[in-house]
Amino acid sequence: MNGIALALIGMLVFFFGYRYYSKFIAERIYRLDPNYVTPAHQFNDGKDFVPTNKFVLWGHHFTSVAGAAPIVGPAIAVYWGWGPAFLWVILGTVFAAGVHDFGALVLSVRNKGQSVGTLAHRLIGKRAKLLFLFIILILVLMVNAVFAWVISNLFIRFPGSVLPVFIQIPLAIWIGHAVYKKKGNMLIPSLVALAVMYITAVIASRVPALQIDLVSYFGGAENTVAFGLNGVAMSFFVWIIILMAYVYIASTLPVWKLLQPRDYINSHQLVVGLLILYLGLFFSNPSLTAPMTTGASDVPWFPLLFITIACGAISGFHGLVSSGTSSKQLNKETDARFVGYLGAVGEGFLALIAIIAVSTYFATSGEFLAKYESFAAASAGGLGTFINGAGQLATGIFIPADIASTIVAVIVVSFAATTLDTSVRLMRYIIAELGSEYKVPALTKTHVATTIAVVSSAALVLLPEGPNGFGSGGYVLWPLFGTSNQLLAGITLLLITIWLKRQGRNFLPTLIPMLFLLFMTLWAMIQQVVFDWSGYSGGNANLLLFILGSIILVFTFWIFVEAIAALTGKNKLDHLED
Repeated sequence: MNGIALALIGMLVFFFGYRYYSKFIAERIYRLDPNYVTPAHQFNDGKDFVPTNKFVLWGHHFTSVAGAAPIVGPAIAVYWGWGPAFLWVILGTVFAAGVHDFGALVLSVRNKGQSVGTLAHRLIGKRAKLLFLFIILILVLMVNAVFAWVISNLFIRFPGSVLPVFIQIPLAIWIGHAVYKKKGNMLIPSLVALAVMYITAVIASRVPALQIDLVSYFGGAENTVAFGLNGVAMSFFVWIIILMAYVYIASTLPVWKLLQPRDYINSHQLVVGLLILYLGLFFSNPSLTAPMTTGASDVPWFPLLFITIACGAISGFHGLVSSGTSSKQLNKETDARFVGYLGAVGEGFLALIAIIAVSTYFATSGEFLAKYESFAAASAGGLGTFINGAGQLATGIFIPADIASTIVAVIVVSFAATTLDTSVRLMRYIIAELGSEYKVPALTKTHVATTIAVVSSAALVLLPEGPNGFGSGGYVLWPLFGTSNQLLAGITLLLITIWLKRQGRNFLPTLIPMLFLLFMTLWAMIQQVVFDWSGYSGGNANLLLFILGSIILVFTFWIFVEAIAALTGKNKLDHLED
């Protein structure tokens, strides 16, 4: 089978899903009202609540949820063959991710732009809210650590990507000022900014002087720089510090100054990147050299496939973005279908091309199986394999492989940075909410909450020991990130289902994916916490993952108990909007 056939099947499923299924959900299930006054208008403060054009908001939402995860997860999951990964991506996107992201956005808009944590209070009860907030806090902390780890490693591996990524920041600030202060148009300036970035990437690919290669600056990988750290480890440390300083500033600025214009540029990056890769695919017509199924037995695909591919099929983090930032910027309620469901479909396209890029990269099935000899090998090399595979696809439209790899690295880093500062902003909101709940006024202060978020995120990525040496935190946390992310998605679908039931509406479109996802995820998490991370099965115990996983697992079951009590009328609950 060739890659084009796989792409066409996926595109058709996505098209029919958006054209027909999302319309059914919008009109018959969520019942969108074009006259409903959204929180962006009701609480317009020019900082977090800002009425935004749906195309601009789609760009922000899409790039915030896309990140690197819909690339990393599928690139690892091809370990079990392209078949299971492909089916989960296309079916999960249409019937789970789109409904989840869309529903979280509508539910938040209908309730003053409140986060899913606050909505858990109103739908299930106060204890559920606090439990949910702690689960979310742990998740966004892991998101911060994982994505900072990804970005730092990509900067080290592809130093030509650094300058284009950093050039984007002043360009985005300029666009934000031009659009919101001078009432200009964002499209043309963002396209100009994108052109500047890619021209810089092309030049940097061929001019070593423009490559910010910290490893060489520190004397090479084998040179000991300071504190026993070699050139690679010191480079990693420096990039983490720079990233944390950046996200501190980015997450405290008004959304129109940097977040929205940069994400709008990134939305064009994604469109251009996907266009390059899909055109390259259609012109080069590569065969799928990875097997449809591998029969790998060291790590079973059932149920672990459904937590390995989180973003790209369904992701709890998307519900945080939908209710944490996007709902505060929605201009009209009817825009929610375009922003929420189509955002999930866009991520499905990204996950699909990631599967194809990896599955067509190797010359033979034997080479693929040698590279993907174990799940650990797939986890360690998946992202790099995608970037090389994507570069190979781009050669189909005569883009040199080295330039294509730099551009792909720029795209991945840009998305990961978007997710990182959105996640830090969300973590700040959660810390402030917990501070308000527990009467700790200092935690409600923007800079106090942001400092806690940034310092704890840096510590989590730098301190844990792991197979990759110093700074293994992101690598170590990836398995727990997948399970907790999917549990959060299941709980968010639970909230939407309860809301729909109370409104007397058909709740099967959210109930069915909720039950499937929770069954798979709880199975996988119990297996990991009880047998793998505890060391009970005979392997090495991982205390960090065991403790964090146990907390999340206990809190999740506690929320289910509270939800059952709410559904049976034993909890006195606040009124929710219709």
